[in-house]
Amino acid sequence: MTVGELDREICAGPWVGPGGEPGAVAPPVFQTSLFTKPTFGEFVRQQAAEHENFVYSRGTNPTVAFLERQLALLERGEAAKCFGSGMGAIGAVLGGLLRSGDHVLFVNNVYGPTLELARHLERFGVEHTVVTDPHADLEEHLRDNTALVYVESPGTMLMRVVDLRALTALARGRGIRTAIDNTWATPLFQKPLELGVDLVIHSLTKYVGGHSDVTGGAVIGSAELLREVFYRGHQLFGAVMSAMEASLVLRGLRTLPVRMERHQANALRVVEHLQRQDAVAAVHHPYADPGPGDALVRSQLTGFSGLLSLELGGGTFATVERFVDALRVFRIGVSWGGYESLVSSPVRADNADRLRADGLSTGLVRLSVGLEGADAQLDDLDRALALL
Repeated sequence: MTVGELDREICAGPWVGPGGEPGAVAPPVFQTSLFTKPTFGEFVRQQAAEHENFVYSRGTNPTVAFLERQLALLERGEAAKCFGSGMGAIGAVLGGLLRSGDHVLFVNNVYGPTLELARHLERFGVEHTVVTDPHADLEEHLRDNTALVYVESPGTMLMRVVDLRALTALARGRGIRTAIDNTWATPLFQKPLELGVDLVIHSLTKYVGGHSDVTGGAVIGSAELLREVFYRGHQLFGAVMSAMEASLVLRGLRTLPVRMERHQANALRVVEHLQRQDAVAAVHHPYADPGPGDALVRSQLTGFSGLLSLELGGGTFATVERFVDALRVFRIGVSWGGYESLVSSPVRADNADRLRADGLSTGLVRLSVGLEGADAQLDDLDRALALL
């Protein structure tokens, strides 16, 4: 599974934009808060359509707009909007498009803060249901007031895959919008819009930025829907991406195809190795479960990223702590998608019952396989596993 040549071309696309020399190798950073106009009439005209004009950088900025065009092309969407973080993008969709009386159906294991936001929105009359089983019959969970089906695939922690064609066909037949967090796969390895999804969300902090030095988010979809996201979820909530942040994400975007192929190569070696270890009860990654030969995996994913999880046999907090603390190449920290390998776990000394209720193992450990090289990563894992 490889990155398509068209995607490589888009990632490395030349700068084309207002005020920038067409031959510039790197896009200029428009570090300005506002843009003056020659006449008041022109100011009024452009302000009336601020989603497509440069008036104030809280709305649009040439550097950010160039990144948005690249992301839209990669995801095969008509338009994109960037935000100051992945949660800024998620908040713009949930807070900007939903209203009191609406219901949201969350499918698969969804990023924890997303569900925290959903619980917060309950006080404003927005209801929600969570279905963690990726193969569940979703029709029985839809309501007359369901306005959005929100999915992660592959999902958080267990990286399970949802049939996006079936999900979107069901939702579309009921006039319900769909949104997906596509951060795990990146725009290179999965194209949800081509599978019928209405809105694609990314945390650009992860693989797209790729260097653990910038936070960002994006929403991609039709021009009509993105106009709604812009005015209701971006302008009013103010989770703005700055021009400098956009330039860092653009830098990461240029090397995304090369980095993702290396993340994939390292991760698949780690997955195969962990599957052979007696101390590991299970490995969660689409390459391992259900496997690369699975028809659904092959029909939706053209490649595999480096985020996976494993279950330590007889897992307890003490076991997880001993394993994590013994790692050296895998450093302890949140987030993922950068050069460095990272390890984290949802396991705590007092949350075993909560984990089981959420369908998670009490020995669950998440690994972000970085770019240091599989040999070093495997040696590190073996050293930690030997202590169990």
